[in-house]
Amino acid sequence: MKVALVYDRVNKFGGAERVLLALHKIWPDAPLYTSVYDPMGAPWASCFKVISSFVQKIPLAKKHHELYPFLMPFAFESFDFSGFDVVISVSSAEAKGIITSPSTFHLNYCLTPTRYLWNGFKHYSNNLQFGWLNPLAKLIIKPVLRKLKTWDKIASQRPDLYLAISKTVQKRIKKHYQRDSDVIYPPVNINKFIPLKEEDDEKNGKKNKPYFLTVSRLVSYKRIDLIIKAFNDLALPLKIIGDGKEKNKLKRMAKPNIEFLSKDLTDKDLIGYYQKCLAFVFAGEEDLGLVGIEAQACGKPIIAFEKGGMGETVIRGKTGILFSKQKKSDLIKAAKEFGNKRFDPKESRNNALKYNEKIFKEKFKKYVEGEWLSYQSRMSK
Repeated sequence: MKVALVYDRVNKFGGAERVLLALHKIWPDAPLYTSVYDPMGAPWASCFKVISSFVQKIPLAKKHHELYPFLMPFAFESFDFSGFDVVISVSSAEAKGIITSPSTFHLNYCLTPTRYLWNGFKHYSNNLQFGWLNPLAKLIIKPVLRKLKTWDKIASQRPDLYLAISKTVQKRIKKHYQRDSDVIYPPVNINKFIPLKEEDDEKNGKKNKPYFLTVSRLVSYKRIDLIIKAFNDLALPLKIIGDGKEKNKLKRMAKPNIEFLSKDLTDKDLIGYYQKCLAFVFAGEEDLGLVGIEAQACGKPIIAFEKGGMGETVIRGKTGILFSKQKKSDLIKAAKEFGNKRFDPKESRNNALKYNEKIFKEKFKKYVEGEWLSYQSRMSK
């Protein structure tokens, strides 16, 4: 079975990139097709044979693909997959729009239907990043987005089968694309994300000041602004790990009890911050929320918005507290409720074990091989 992988763009590192690395362990010879590839921004991809599109040659595209949304459909339609039995597209944007022949089975592992065209359309349109040019940008971008939405709807019918990363995403696929899907949750390296030993935890409590933690890209839909507003009022220590377009704006909002940490932390540093925090806080509507699972793997409770993936991966009252509205008052109430409760680190750890990489690889491989055989059988009739 000859396999190819496809991903929207290879120029950063996050949850989806961890999925690709896990798939690489299943199919180490599978090349990775993408619109643009930035080796400096994505050193993790050095293990792949990366094949990029013509967009790669356009100035600024490697680092600023968002400047060329109208070219992305053409980028993915330009690839030829005729030599492959199975193509797996991992996508939250255009990669699902590849064109394959009937002899090739195309499975889309959907991270979410294209956010800026569907469930995040209004938020994206109202939060453009062009400063004083925003009014002009809106006039230009809206018709472009309408055309992209039409293409996305057509492209959504191209995969032979959908897999969703969560039940939340499964519902969105049905709502926006009218396609059925199964769910396989993405992996977390539970051997790396581990709790502090009990004696180390006691030493940490004596040595370090307690703090709350959030780990996220600093972009508007993650709602870091809401966390900052709540912790400004609570006057509780909060550490924020991440980078993004909103960083300077968020820094200006934050009071001295809130600390921004470098995005360039080592894995060891990141795990240390997870292990030593009081609780992990998240206010966005996540597709799944791998960071929440990582925190639970380290034995930490969660305070999170209940809608979306966090509501699936946190056990209310046992591994965390969920709040129902994206309002400052709701988050403050949840943080105060946390202060009155005790959480068992073993409960959090055991909940996270369901998402370990070994289980993911076994499930995914079995699923793909089974569905490929079914597809071959259907096509031979």
